Amino acid sequence: MNIHHLPVLLEAVTESLKLTENGIYVDATVGLGGHAEYIKEKIGTGGRIFGIDRDDDALEIAQKRLSDKRVVLRRGSFSDMESLLSKEGISEVDGILFDLGLSMLQLKSPGRGFSFLSDERLDMRMDREQRFSAWEVVNKYPEKELVRILKEYGEERLSGRIAKAILRQRSKKTIDTCSELSGIVEDVYGGRGRLHPATKTFQALRIEVNRELEQVRAGLNAASGLLKKGGRLCVISYHSLEDRIVKHFIADGSREGKLKIITKKPITASSEELRTNPSSRSAKLRVAEKI
Repeated sequence: MNIHHLPVLLEAVTESLKLTENGIYVDATVGLGGHAEYIKEKIGTGGRIFGIDRDDDALEIAQKRLSDKRVVLRRGSFSDMESLLSKEGISEVDGILFDLGLSMLQLKSPGRGFSFLSDERLDMRMDREQRFSAWEVVNKYPEKELVRILKEYGEERLSGRIAKAILRQRSKKTIDTCSELSGIVEDVYGGRGRLHPATKTFQALRIEVNRELEQVRAGLNAASGLLKKGGRLCVISYHSLEDRIVKHFIADGSREGKLKIITKKPITASSEELRTNPSSRSAKLRVAEKI
């Protein structure tokens, strides 16, 4: 697919990473390679970039976009970055970037089952080799667990009513498609508002399927171990659950004398960027430096 991709907070990220000509940098969520492409232009011939992603489709596109001997791409989870880099003989790096958002490739590519606007089978796996999908959550989780993830991961105020509606429907037949599920949620809400009523439900399912919050915690710990003294950690998050984890991780690191807080408040998109790239509206960048 021809996916138009604008990397979020690009200038802020590249400034915050303090790029040096011979530095080693990790794009822990390389996606389609937007940030990595710009980083590549800012480092010298002795610099290196390691890109990591769980999504094979994204890596294939990034490989074509970033084709360069200075760039190494690896399939895997960023929580495993220490072992992935050790295989390349790397034990410390100058900067690490996490961009925790869902890519347009995942939303728009056929068969991925992320979008509540599609008629595709419920899926939402970032790693397509993983067997567990949103279909299993919706059709097999007990009511209590559905309520928990909708409330905890979606911050959904109608979690109980939505869970009951799901159980009623699946007692008649399985809920197979994104549009079926979004229709159930819409009925609970009694229509649509400014924000589609299924937004929070789909966020909760995606987080559960991909174990996103556990992955973020593990990834931050791995990053802290890999950064050299003076190395920068840059994390872009898009919802309060992720941002809270990042904020607390950096604050804890500061109290323990391991990290210096660079951004007292998160960096957000300028009005100009919001006009050209609406997907940046909820992005928050937090930056820390290894002490």
